[in-house]
Amino acid sequence: MADVAITDGAKAGPMTREEKKVIFASSLGTVFEWYDFYLYGSLATFIGAAFFSQYPETTRNIFALLAFAAGFLVRPFGALVFGRLGDLVGRKYTFLVTILIMGLSTFLVGVLPGAASIGIAAPILLVALRMLQGLALGGEYGGAATYVAEHAPHGRRGFFTSWIQTTATLGLFLSLVVILGVQMAMGREAFAAWGWRVPFLLSVILLGVSVWIRLKMNESPAFKKMKEEGKGSKAPLTEAFGTWRNAKIALLALFGAVVGQAVVWYSGQFYALFFLQNILKVDAQSANLMVAASLLLGTGFFVFFGWLSDKIGRKPIIMAGLLLAMVTYFPLFKAMTWAGNPALAQAQETVRATVAAAPGDCKFQFNPTGTAKFTTSCDIATSFLTRNSVPYEVVAGPAGTPATVKIGNSTITSYDAIASGADAKAKDASFQKQVNVALQASGYPLARAASKVPEAKLDAFITANPELKLNAAAIRAGTKASVTGPDLVTQKLLTAQEATGVTEMAVYTIPNSGAFSMVADPQAVNWVTIIAILTVLVIYVTMVYGPIAALLVELFPTRIRYTGMSLPYHIGNGWFGGLLPATAFAMSAAKGDIYYGLWYPIVFAGITLVIGLLFLPETKDRDIHAE
Repeated sequence: MADVAITDGAKAGPMTREEKKVIFASSLGTVFEWYDFYLYGSLATFIGAAFFSQYPETTRNIFALLAFAAGFLVRPFGALVFGRLGDLVGRKYTFLVTILIMGLSTFLVGVLPGAASIGIAAPILLVALRMLQGLALGGEYGGAATYVAEHAPHGRRGFFTSWIQTTATLGLFLSLVVILGVQMAMGREAFAAWGWRVPFLLSVILLGVSVWIRLKMNESPAFKKMKEEGKGSKAPLTEAFGTWRNAKIALLALFGAVVGQAVVWYSGQFYALFFLQNILKVDAQSANLMVAASLLLGTGFFVFFGWLSDKIGRKPIIMAGLLLAMVTYFPLFKAMTWAGNPALAQAQETVRATVAAAPGDCKFQFNPTGTAKFTTSCDIATSFLTRNSVPYEVVAGPAGTPATVKIGNSTITSYDAIASGADAKAKDASFQKQVNVALQASGYPLARAASKVPEAKLDAFITANPELKLNAAAIRAGTKASVTGPDLVTQKLLTAQEATGVTEMAVYTIPNSGAFSMVADPQAVNWVTIIAILTVLVIYVTMVYGPIAALLVELFPTRIRYTGMSLPYHIGNGWFGGLLPATAFAMSAAKGDIYYGLWYPIVFAGITLVIGLLFLPETKDRDIHAE
């Protein structure tokens, strides 16, 4: 591939064939890497079942924590490793290495035997592959953005690099489409058993295409010029972060641009999906389709705002996106609630729970890996209410007494899991049932599954569920199935001891009498409104994210550019952004308000807005080849 000529003040014109090749090669590889990265998050439930579920809870939690750390926290270390390499040996070869590591790691997840086959080696190898993915992703973005920017004509860097900015969204979109397509093709049961591996295996096709294209690329003109003039850095890490002159640029890039960009990006694409599924209880397939539709509608704005930033500057667009997000998040997410689950929204308006707890009984429920156990009576109560999207307030209760939950005219006593010992499981079932019955009576959209009850337990079941007003004679006169003794044990309807001597027994299916679940009525979900709201959130993402690659490239000199821009980008997005869903959920749990967690992105967006307005320079007219 020929190098693209770059001249200051180059007149904007149609993109040349060579320029298109540079952008396509860089973007395709980055789309592929994000696709790989998102697969793990989207398929975490199936991966956990294959690799972690056979182990004791403590071991399982350690592996879950390591996998989480590899996904987000290790990315800045990848930025350091590959950023240094990119500034020493070149952009092209470095992000060729990153894509090979990412692609092979992803493919190997698809063929890695589960814990049932190779024991403890399975989760250890999985975590190792996940760490390699995180390290590679830490080096990929900086390389792609730097490579494209250094090929771009002066005055068009925002437009050129904006194509790189579409890659994270396109990677997410591609992963959702592939997962949904494979699920629909083979069915949910087959997908859960082994089909979840197929999206990982398909990635090898993208890997082959991406590597083939990148092998044809030449080194960036700016890096070649620097090397020819002997101006390269011998110690990029020390020069980038060990001297105040450059370290302050990295800090300014982080707090004056990237932190705000990260929280707006994660709110608009990831927390919005989390909110739909986990807070509003919209079924996962519908929520994924809605997000995919909004991404399809909004992705073009990355390029638009990148182009616009070449005209009016990077800073005004990023700061405007931050401001719009800050002032509209609360009304937008509240509107999403009314559109996604109007019955839940109506119940929240009219019924609020009150938790009375002893001083010190309530803790901050930060649970980024989903494995933490909350054991105090207050935490058990508030965690349950939060998971079911029930607003509540906490008031002081008598010292030394368990927390109580008041819903309407019903007051339910919680329990302390540690103090309850062997009775904890039974107390938990009783507590959850009483709260659910009270919530359902108050108008919350709770559904109950059917129960399968064997003849030997029917009378006790009726006694334990007086709210159902069941009639034993009517049930026995109705439809029933005859189940053999061994099958009664297999289906967990009787214990082995209870089934002793039983050849077969009648089993009754009683509708609306089993486990409760908060649901969004599919007929009441307003798809058009939700997709419109999600699209607005995606447009905010495009405003803050579209111009930021050009901004970061222009902030740092060529000799340390790869290193300098990669670290703040991945600290901002890997840590501040990556921890957003867990932190926002914990904040909502602490406050008893499903919207309270939105203060996390709003506050950090505000910090970035203030620092950016006061200290961040406008960079669009900088000559990045003069340094």
